[in-house]
Amino acid sequence: MKWVLPGVAVTVALVLAGCTPAQQRGFLPEGSTNATDHTQSITSLWVNSWIVLLGVGALVWGLVIWATISYRRRKGQTGLPVQLRYNMPIETFFTVVPVLLILAFFGFTAQTMEKIEARYDDPENVVEVIGKRWAWDFNYLSDDVHFQGVQVQTDENGSAIDETMPKLYLPVGVPTEIRIETRDVIHSFWIVEFLYKKDMIPGQTNYMSITPQETGVYMGKCAELCGEYHSMMLFEVHVVEQAEYDAYVAGLRAEGKTGAVGIEYNPLQSRFESDAAKAQNE
Repeated sequence: MKWVLPGVAVTVALVLAGCTPAQQRGFLPEGSTNATDHTQSITSLWVNSWIVLLGVGALVWGLVIWATISYRRRKGQTGLPVQLRYNMPIETFFTVVPVLLILAFFGFTAQTMEKIEARYDDPENVVEVIGKRWAWDFNYLSDDVHFQGVQVQTDENGSAIDETMPKLYLPVGVPTEIRIETRDVIHSFWIVEFLYKKDMIPGQTNYMSITPQETGVYMGKCAELCGEYHSMMLFEVHVVEQAEYDAYVAGLRAEGKTGAVGIEYNPLQSRFESDAAKAQNE
C-alpha cells in the first residue's frame, strides 16, 4: 500500500490538473463562477462534494472488482467457499465512515446555506419580484418605480422575442434584497447563473440577499410547474454599472411608472383573508 497510495495521489493530481474550466466548476452554468457573493461558496460545496463521492465510488467499485477477481471460482473447485457470519472490522468501517460522511456533508451544507440565506441588516437596494401566470412584475422599492411584464412571445422559429422579455436590472457591487411574492399560484424565482432559486408561495414573502459582482446578462425562469405556459415564464437579469442602472430607473420614472404594483390582484388572497378572519374568530 505504501507504493500504491502515492501513485494514486499523483494520478488524481494529474487528472485534476487537466480539468477544463467547465469541469473545475462541476459543469455548473457558464458565467456562474463570480456572478454573486455566494456563487463561489456554492460551487466549492458542489465540486468538493463530487470529488469526495467519486472517491467513495472508486473505493467501493475497486473493492467489488477486487473481490470478484480474487474470490472467483477457479478450475477444479467444487462446493461453496468458506462462509463467514460477520467481520467486525469491515462492518465497523462500513458503518462509521458513511455516518461521518453524512455528518460532514450536513455540516458543510448547513454552513453554506446559513451564509446565503442570511438577510442584510440594511440593504442599499431593495427590489420586489412578483410572479404571475406567466410573467413577472418588478418593484424597485428603493427608487419608487416599477416594471410590469407580459408573457414572453416567440417568433416563427420558437425563439423568444426580446421586446417581450421581462428584464430585471440590478446595480453591480450593491448589496440587494429581493423580496419574492406571487400573485396567483406557486412559482419559483430562479436566476440560473446565480445558482440560487426561491419558491414563491401565495400569502408568504421570501427573500434573497445578494451582491452581484460581475456585469452581464443572466437567464432567469420559473422553476415550478405553474400551468400551461410555464415554459415561457422567462426573464433576464441585467447586472449593470450604477450609471446605467440610474438611467434605467430614470427612464421608468419618465414613462410614469412610479410607485409599486401590489399583489391585490391575487385571486387566492380573499381565501387567505377569510381563513385568517375565521381563525381569529375561533
